[in-house]
Amino acid sequence: MTARGDADTELIARYLRGDADAFDQLMRAHEDRVFAVCLRLLRDREAALDATQETFITVFRKVDRFAGHSAFSTWLYRVAVNTCYDQARRAGRRAADPLPEGMDQPDEAAGRALEAAELRPDLEAALAQLSTEFRSAVVLCDAEGLSLQTAAEILGVPVGTVKSRVFRGRRLLAEALGNLRPVPDHLSDEHHG
Repeated sequence: MTARGDADTELIARYLRGDADAFDQLMRAHEDRVFAVCLRLLRDREAALDATQETFITVFRKVDRFAGHSAFSTWLYRVAVNTCYDQARRAGRRAADPLPEGMDQPDEAAGRALEAAELRPDLEAALAQLSTEFRSAVVLCDAEGLSLQTAAEILGVPVGTVKSRVFRGRRLLAEALGNLRPVPDHLSDEHHG
């Protein structure tokens, strides 16, 4: 287990013993990453803030159900992704406009360039065109840098499904960005279906 994983386990145990400050520490340790996932999935800052808050309310109420079979962060991301799916369904699956430049603040603690920099507006617009399933897989694997296995646990699908969604999502992004010519469906299905 990682140092973060060990710290999370200890904070959960303290919270379950009645230490309310432990939950605050747990939330502060993960809130920026949860917000980043929600923002990339929902494409609306206010909706992402609401989803982040709703995620932590759910975790606050249900952390005693966290079984420890995976990292706490994996379970937390699954709650966040499910919250975003629910919120998108309630909103009628309407597409959001791309974020104005400068609204998605860089995560100063991020080590990777993609996390530390704002996504290009054309990439944001292309991500918004993807179905929720493809966007979730691409965001978790490419933007958040999670492994296929971890993304599969978060999304509740087999690893092969995540691989397929990431492959197809990347291909659709490349087409939308003009980096790849569309492949006719009958050829795409023969080789990757």
